[in-house]
Amino acid sequence: MDVGYQRMLINGEWVESLGGQSIPVENPGRKGTIVGEVPRGKTEDVERAVLSAFRAFETWKKVSPRDRGRSMISIGEAIEVRAEEIAKIIALETGNAIRTQSRPEAMLAADIFRYFGGVASEIKGEIVPLGENLLSYSRREPIGVVGGIIPWNSPVGLAALKIAMAITAGNTLVLKPSSEAPLAVLAMARICSEFLPPGALNVVTGTGSECGIPLAKNPLVRKLSFTGSREIGKTIMEAGAERIMPVTLELGGKSPQIVFPDADEQQAVEGVFLAMRFTRQGQSCTAGSRLFLHESIYDSFLEKLVKKLKSIKIGAPLDESTDMGAIINETQFEKVCSFVKEGLRQKGAILLTGGLPPSEGPLAQGYFMEPTIIGNVSNEWRIAREEIFGPVLVAIPWKEEEEAIRMANESHYGLAAFVWTHDIGKALRTAHQIESGWVQVNQGVGIVPGQSYGGFKQSGFGREYSLEGMLESFTQRKSITVNLQF
Repeated sequence: MDVGYQRMLINGEWVESLGGQSIPVENPGRKGTIVGEVPRGKTEDVERAVLSAFRAFETWKKVSPRDRGRSMISIGEAIEVRAEEIAKIIALETGNAIRTQSRPEAMLAADIFRYFGGVASEIKGEIVPLGENLLSYSRREPIGVVGGIIPWNSPVGLAALKIAMAITAGNTLVLKPSSEAPLAVLAMARICSEFLPPGALNVVTGTGSECGIPLAKNPLVRKLSFTGSREIGKTIMEAGAERIMPVTLELGGKSPQIVFPDADEQQAVEGVFLAMRFTRQGQSCTAGSRLFLHESIYDSFLEKLVKKLKSIKIGAPLDESTDMGAIINETQFEKVCSFVKEGLRQKGAILLTGGLPPSEGPLAQGYFMEPTIIGNVSNEWRIAREEIFGPVLVAIPWKEEEEAIRMANESHYGLAAFVWTHDIGKALRTAHQIESGWVQVNQGVGIVPGQSYGGFKQSGFGREYSLEGMLESFTQRKSITVNLQF
């Protein structure tokens, strides 16, 4: 499957970059195979996209929330109709397996649009009772042009989130997808353009330095919403600080999973497997990549988990029998390999399964890695502290509850966490003490639209996925008081 050359969306039209250059998009499942191309947008392309959004804002902000919501619901329904097409493109450009990842992601995008379309009428203010002669009320107003920047690991889901939240709230949006995975986002944007006025949504493709940074620094942009690495997040925050501009950041994590000795081992094994996002090659911000196991179940639990990992099939992303696909690109592939090498050099570290990828055979044709567990890890080691963003799980034993919670919190990240126990009091006590913005007890599934999602500490700030997040992050409150005796 070759997606071919795809143009970018500016002011309702599908256009080339002004410089005429393009960026090839590689298939991670087959090294060196190009599946499509997109324009290489630069500062001048960002400027015309932002200007388009700026002009469209004056009209779009006056559309009633209910009517904006109807547009979102229509987009969601249309995405579901074309979900299979979008899923195949996701699999091709990201390496994510179509059955376990890409198809569910396309359906999640449809659900996101339907959710925000459904809650659009909740964009409302409040009456403050100051007395019979004063009418004091507040209203929620859109901010203006939003600059949205997304990564490659879940491009359609995250694009749907930025689009639905910003535009439902009455803003207009300039979206910059990752140059590694822009094709499915453009396919979804084509659907959006059928239901939105020109300029409400603009999608500019290009590199981070040539396209993303100019977007963050454009003086007409009034709000930035960024999902990506901690390092780039700092640059985005600096751009926001320069103009005293609100910023939403979701910057990844090194999420802990705490398993208590009373947890049902087999169910917990299945849950830990899901929470680690192995079927997405561990390329998820919420991946529970630090596994804290009570010493009494440490060996038996890992034995069951290793058996589970050995049963999954790694292979071509478009193969329906594939459970786990490929790492996104060579750079990330080499980064993950370097973490594995470093971890195995540590004194006492034990490789329980996986390890470095094969250098020959079918898996060597793409950026494939086997699910890896390194045991007997110290919480101070770099593989236990830094986000690897690959299928690498570190196992750490503990004895006392306080010790497990302390180690879980010894991280500059604080995005997600998972707790496994039959004791609901212990579960809630642990969940309350963990320094993470999104905690699950006895399940390892993904985010559901409606949940308030975001991080603590250096995992970022601001909330997404929910009505609450949309109101906090994409509207501003205005207070108005009227003297009725005038």
